[in-house]
Amino acid sequence: MTVMTPKFGMGASVRRKEDAAFITGKGRYTDDFSPEGTLHLYVLRSPVAKAGFTIASIEEASAAPGVHLVLTGADVAHLADLKSGAMQKQPDGSRAPTRDIPILCRDRVHYVGDAVALVVAESRAQAQDAAELIDIDFEDEEAIAGTAGALADGAPLVWPELGTNRAFQYRIGDKDKTEAAFARAAHVTRVAFVNNRLVCNYMEPRAALAEWRDDENRFVLTTGSQGVHSMRGILSRTFGIDPAMLRVITPDVGGGFGPKTFVYREYAMVMEAAKRLGRPVKWTGDRNEHFMTDAQGRDNVVAAEMALDEEGRFLGLRVDLTANMGAYISQYGPFIPFVGASMSTGVYDIQALDVTINGVYTNTCPVDAYRGAGRPEAAFLLEKLVDACARDLDLGREEIRRRNFIRPEQFPYRTQTGRLYDVGEFEAHMDLAIERSGWNDFDTRLAASRKAGMLRGIGMATYIEACAFAGSEPAHVRLNGDGTVTVLIGTQSNGQGHATAYAQFVADKLNLDIDRITVRQGDTDELASGGGTGGSRSIPLGGVSAARAGEDLAEKIRRIAADELEASVDDIELVDGAARIVGTDRQVDFAGIARAAKQPEDLQGFGEFVQEEATYPNGTHICEVEIDPATGKVNVLDYWIVDDFGATVNPILLAGQVHGGVAQGLGQALTEDTVYSEDGQLVTASFMDYAMPRADDLPFIHFETRNVPSTTNALGIKGAGEAGTIGATPAVLNAVTDALYRAHGVRHIDMPTTPSRVWQAIQEASGGL
Repeated sequence: MTVMTPKFGMGASVRRKEDAAFITGKGRYTDDFSPEGTLHLYVLRSPVAKAGFTIASIEEASAAPGVHLVLTGADVAHLADLKSGAMQKQPDGSRAPTRDIPILCRDRVHYVGDAVALVVAESRAQAQDAAELIDIDFEDEEAIAGTAGALADGAPLVWPELGTNRAFQYRIGDKDKTEAAFARAAHVTRVAFVNNRLVCNYMEPRAALAEWRDDENRFVLTTGSQGVHSMRGILSRTFGIDPAMLRVITPDVGGGFGPKTFVYREYAMVMEAAKRLGRPVKWTGDRNEHFMTDAQGRDNVVAAEMALDEEGRFLGLRVDLTANMGAYISQYGPFIPFVGASMSTGVYDIQALDVTINGVYTNTCPVDAYRGAGRPEAAFLLEKLVDACARDLDLGREEIRRRNFIRPEQFPYRTQTGRLYDVGEFEAHMDLAIERSGWNDFDTRLAASRKAGMLRGIGMATYIEACAFAGSEPAHVRLNGDGTVTVLIGTQSNGQGHATAYAQFVADKLNLDIDRITVRQGDTDELASGGGTGGSRSIPLGGVSAARAGEDLAEKIRRIAADELEASVDDIELVDGAARIVGTDRQVDFAGIARAAKQPEDLQGFGEFVQEEATYPNGTHICEVEIDPATGKVNVLDYWIVDDFGATVNPILLAGQVHGGVAQGLGQALTEDTVYSEDGQLVTASFMDYAMPRADDLPFIHFETRNVPSTTNALGIKGAGEAGTIGATPAVLNAVTDALYRAHGVRHIDMPTTPSRVWQAIQEASGGL
């Protein structure tokens, strides 16, 4: 049989087929849906971080113009709290109790933005006006907002009945082995820093539309998500109903980055209101609500030390991490620092590890997975520490990495946390990045900057991450009557380009133009189950399954064609939407195949790839910056990346994912910071105060791959969606630190390295302050 490679198959630089709708305003997002009779919900939120409260009366609000419903905590007591199942085992084998998120607070609030009551009216404006009429008294109490002080003696307790702000404690590694490594060390390097809290700020704020359909005896919820099936499961438990009584639909989604994975209170609120009122009810959050209430990211305080021998080889690593959980335990919150710590040793052959993690409660918005979910925190810690080790020992930063990399012959390599790396050539991609960036010629550029009165620095990060974790994502492919093909899969695009990527996998097997392939996601009625999008799993798992489903359908098409053309199956080839006898012009098009099928299942393909381990993408980022000492302004001059993603599905989509990740990592390093006052007020609650990176903050990004195919994944693919973020933050911070160290001996600066913070560091180092 002749195998023809279509121009749309794996590895082809196919432009995103979904973008035409987005750039012409034809995208359909949750807030675009307003069935006849839709009412609007508004949430009354706490203006204080910690207080008891009483609601004296809702009568005036209930009687306000346009109002149909006012509910308080007592009215939704039948709805279960939103509970996390992600708590890991503590050293004694127990799992710490959680503090769960009520749909509406009952008599206490725990952070600014906590939900107190809801109002449903004919318009959002009417609902908001009525909410201001609710008679409520808050009895303010002393709050705790800072991560570092949460476990201090005398700190205010978020949950007094626990007797502590410690939410949990984890230990990873071997304490005795690590102590022995430190005892024989020739040198120990220590660092301490803050991994700043972030707000993800997707373009589309969250929204939810609920309908109760009496004729179907079920809810229909439309909302932006990263997977409809997990939404259905959690909300069914919240309402105590069979999952069959809830259909969840996700239309186009304007960014997810982790926080759109989670079930939020408003989804249960609109469902409850729709059931009570018998009309569709919609809630659309604004940007201020996003800042206050959507799960936030990062927020760690870390101290770490590395034991080294006389040659600068790493003997052992010790980490003490305090991870802020916020006021409640969010959906995956306790798992994030745990999975990050599992990557503590990174690309290095470190034979002893001791990590202590303390999760803490504070009177702040809950913290959960944000792009990379723990792995960026781990990579940043390690790469900052490795640079500090190089300075302490007067070794080149590339040289200390070279001495400590896991070597290719050591693979498969089991880390001290149990991670099993399948393949890797870390020195090779670092060397290529060094070559591409002109690392060895940096002194020439440095001299030019000094002559102009500027500071200049160059920074490196060599990273590895775990993603596309063990599991599967089945795919279904269907040949339609008109000869087109539909792919059904349970992941959820949030802008990554799934409609193009999955179509490529199937096009490769059917020899069909991708414009004739439609990818459908986001409807629990169309697919019984799905794992959703997160952890860079969609393409490594779902893509392989889609390819196998395409193979399955292709074989069924050949069989039908063989019967129709009275030929051997082995003589049938698929070309441009038709099945043809090789070497002849006798053929039947796909529409004819659909008509000839005797059973519906003859037109359906299925594929499922079950992966036993995570994939481990890795790479080197190099960043070069210039600093104006008079203002502290950091300018990122250039940026180079050499990544190992195993195999490339679509170079254009891949570059887009990496560029977006770099922008977010750069934002953390240079501009973004979520600031709470001591009494728990959110200071950075809008774009007036929270500095998102802008186009002029970003350099041109030189990106290429040096791939080593994964032996874990059936197509050699390693996940790529989060990798840019993981490598970028330490590379940028290390470049800024390098500039400050060369000019003024500054060894440490916390993120974000804003102009004021950089200027202050320069003044303190030079005796100006």
